[in-house]
Amino acid sequence: MNSIRQVPSRVKSRRTEASLGAERDHFDKQQLSSISKAITSSETPVKEKHARRIILGTHREKGAYTFWSYAQGFPLASSSILSWKFCHVVHKILRDGHPNVLQDCMRHHSSLIEAGKLWGHLHDRYGQLVALYTNLLCTKLEFHVKHSEIPPNLEVTDEVLERTAGTDINNVFQLTVEVFDYLDTELRLAETVIRQLNTSIAISSLTSGQCRLAPLIQVIQDCSHLYHFTVKLLFKLHACLPADTLQGHRDRFHDQFRSLKSFFNKTRDMLYFKRLIQIPRLPDSPPNFLHAASLAKHVKPVVVIPDDDESEQQDEDDDEPEPLIEVSDVSTSSIQSQPQIDIFDQAFGPPNGGFDDRDLQIDSLKSEIELLRADLERVKAEAQRYITQLKSQINSLEAELEEQRMQKQRALVENEQLRMELEATRHRNAEHESLQTTFIEADKRAQATEQRYNKLKEKHTELVASHAELLRRSADTVKMLSATQQTQEEVERTKQQLSFEVDRIKQDADMKLEEQKFEMERLKRELEEKMAEVMRTKATLQNSEKSSEQMNSSMTALQAEKERLMRSVSEKEAELSSLRQAAQVQQSSLQQERERSGRELGELQGKLKEKTNQEEQMKKKLLEEQFALLQGTITEAENIIQDAVAKLDDPLHVRCTSSPDYLISRAEATLSSIDKMKKGHADYLTNMEDAGGLLRALTQFSHLAADTIINGSATAHMAPTDHADRLAENCRGCGLQSVQYLRELKSKTSLQRADPASIRIIIQKILHLGQELRPKGMDIRQDELGDLVDKEMAATSAAIEEAVRRIDEMMNQARKDTSGVKLEVNERILFSCTDLMKAIRMLIVASTELQKEIVEGGRGAATIKEFYARNSRWTEGLISAAKAVGWGATEMVESADKVVLHTGKYEELIVCSHEIAASTAQLVAASKVKADRNSKKLSGLQQASRHVNEMAANVVASTRTGQEHLEDKDTMDFSGMSLIKLRKEEMESQVKVLELESQLENERLRLGELRKKHYDLAGVPAVQVPEGNGETPSLVHPVTMSPKPSKPALMKKPALAQKPNIPPKALFK
Repeated sequence: MNSIRQVPSRVKSRRTEASLGAERDHFDKQQLSSISKAITSSETPVKEKHARRIILGTHREKGAYTFWSYAQGFPLASSSILSWKFCHVVHKILRDGHPNVLQDCMRHHSSLIEAGKLWGHLHDRYGQLVALYTNLLCTKLEFHVKHSEIPPNLEVTDEVLERTAGTDINNVFQLTVEVFDYLDTELRLAETVIRQLNTSIAISSLTSGQCRLAPLIQVIQDCSHLYHFTVKLLFKLHACLPADTLQGHRDRFHDQFRSLKSFFNKTRDMLYFKRLIQIPRLPDSPPNFLHAASLAKHVKPVVVIPDDDESEQQDEDDDEPEPLIEVSDVSTSSIQSQPQIDIFDQAFGPPNGGFDDRDLQIDSLKSEIELLRADLERVKAEAQRYITQLKSQINSLEAELEEQRMQKQRALVENEQLRMELEATRHRNAEHESLQTTFIEADKRAQATEQRYNKLKEKHTELVASHAELLRRSADTVKMLSATQQTQEEVERTKQQLSFEVDRIKQDADMKLEEQKFEMERLKRELEEKMAEVMRTKATLQNSEKSSEQMNSSMTALQAEKERLMRSVSEKEAELSSLRQAAQVQQSSLQQERERSGRELGELQGKLKEKTNQEEQMKKKLLEEQFALLQGTITEAENIIQDAVAKLDDPLHVRCTSSPDYLISRAEATLSSIDKMKKGHADYLTNMEDAGGLLRALTQFSHLAADTIINGSATAHMAPTDHADRLAENCRGCGLQSVQYLRELKSKTSLQRADPASIRIIIQKILHLGQELRPKGMDIRQDELGDLVDKEMAATSAAIEEAVRRIDEMMNQARKDTSGVKLEVNERILFSCTDLMKAIRMLIVASTELQKEIVEGGRGAATIKEFYARNSRWTEGLISAAKAVGWGATEMVESADKVVLHTGKYEELIVCSHEIAASTAQLVAASKVKADRNSKKLSGLQQASRHVNEMAANVVASTRTGQEHLEDKDTMDFSGMSLIKLRKEEMESQVKVLELESQLENERLRLGELRKKHYDLAGVPAVQVPEGNGETPSLVHPVTMSPKPSKPALMKKPALAQKPNIPPKALFK
């Protein structure tokens, strides 16, 4: 040992690193071996020792990272038996593994769903089982992630279940439904396995049958706990809700009870389960939830897994067992001593001439390890027995606890009944006081009220007896309350029931008060009758003066009887005062009890607030974790898209090619992923505690967008130059917009306003370019394009000349028919229209000259028709622009004619001016796209285009000025109105303003829909934004006007063709 202490520190550190690295390598190898042996395609059950090593590995690394890193390589889609055993192992590590296994498995939730869907569509026996098993695992993951207080093994106390359910009856109702769904998935899997086993040749003693039956052990363990949860929650629901409301819950529970009992009975009779698990027995009939006392009869079913040492010894044939715990530090050092000795010998040579005393120490330590292992096995066996005994004791104690709770509930019910009787006694005392007052008044007429007094005396005797009985019950109640002070926590649970009883008691008290009032009125009527009888008696006495002497003697006797009755009344009053004092004492004690209950209620509310604060902190932490996960996903998505954009400039990528059809399929998939991403974004903003949908959508979008960018660049390598340049630019823009959108999602400040609309626009551009690159037929023969261009330009010039002529005719007619201000306005408008037509004619001439220059400079040895045919898209743009200019000129003449004749609107003339400006801008853009930038004719065309815009602006200005001159504006004189009248006029004006604003908004929506329909008919997407080769961006999308149905077909506005997608002239030099 002294020689080891003398080793340098660097050598020791190297030994430690080497030992740790070797230990980690040994752990990885052992886990890989156990996983590969546990999850195989052979139809045999998973060996317990391999599953146990995998579970111990999760506890060692505090998670299931190693398991999933190896499990992802399994070909689950190729073998249904492999998938079945994989689900079995996942179920075991969820139940018995480290608590962090739940979160690690939740990350692979989508993989489980996909595997289940795959095998669910295939007609395979194990495939059907795998689909049900993956559904069970997904339900289990979702349930325990949502209710983190309940672990995956479902072993929790009733207090934890009560705390999870909470006091809100809606939460209890929702939790009950979730437990029902959980139990349904368990029973569905079990029933399918039993049904397949009954219909197949295999039995439970064969490996093929055991392979199916092995996962049912975990299903039995889950079902026992879920059955107990269901019973507890249903009793709690029936204590707070009416029985009719929960009829559906009871029916569903009865179905599950019958299925679960049948499942337990069938598995209990199988030989395979008898040595592996002790299955509990369910009662013959389900609990009666309508009777609260049935809860005391419920016994929680307990599943016991016996300790099977023989099976473990049989499994120890190919690998050494891993110790479950560290025996001692000495054993660990002895295990690692051999590699340390080898390193020391290599560095410094063997000490003492090749003999070392440490060999003897190693041998002694090995013998000690063997002894400790034997002791450990013995301790494990004893601990297992103790665990079994303790579980049985726990079950009995839980049954006793339930019985004590029922007794406490019965005591509370009796206490409430005593309180109700006390209140009845108080009402009777009040009634007694009213009767006593009546008796005092009737005492003045003793002869007439003696019979009534006897009745009151009897009632008083009954009240005294009942009051004494109530005092005895009150004393018993005080004793019971003192005995139940430790169970005040149940007061909160019965608070709603007590409030209901108090309301009912109040109603009964009101009814009794009404009865007492009725009794008082009846007594008053009887008293009046008695008074009348007394009066008749007095009259009789006056008439019988002769018998006065006899009456005097009887009066003397009556007077004596009266005095005796007065003394008895005073005695009764003394007794009543004592009874009142006792009642007051009882009331003060009840008031103290009520105050103490209020204080305890305040303490419970304080604890509830603390629990609420803790839950809020947990929710905040969950939100932070979800956002951190979202940021990590966004970072990966940015890297994927940036890598795709970088490949656009990669020289090695130039050789890659792709077809337009594949690019279209990728672009369409990307558009659908954008919709999913937008939906996931909206769901995440609605519920920021769950970012799963957004994460999946972002992952899919990043891969599809990168695929679209790469395939777009590859398609551009085989496309014409103009299409290739635009396709490459759109691919680069797609990457930039995607990164910008992801950065907006990455920040909390811009998360709300993040919108993928710009990405959608660029993807649609790429999709449109791909469709253009597809081979397709032409509507017009290419050899006819050249003639069609000349015809359209000539027709446009003719339309302009015709418009100028008609304007001159309208001016002459206006000078004959109008005069004064109207003539001045009409002349100004018609002059401006004439100037605009002249400017358009100059533009047509300049465009025609520029086209000739382009054709002569670009056709080379080809003819003009061949040049137009070779540049067919540019030619179609010229034809469409020429048609639009001719149609705009015709519409302007029609509008001007209507304005002069006062049958049209000035706004129509303004819109026509904008339309002509936009159409001429389209013609200029189509003409200059192939022109040389240094061409003088191009400068002349641009000058003519600016002149057209100025003339169009003059038309708009003259129209608005004339409209202002001709409109009559009333002077606003409000001097003669009162305050109320002004207020009324103001409200009417506000109503009219709101109506006009509503009409304006509706017309804008209609205009937007008309523009969309226009672009759809023209073959251009409504969201497409043309590139900046035109004059003014505002004129690229002109204000369209639908032609009237009454006009001839030649006068209708032609379909707006797509802007010519032709690169600049510099590319053809």
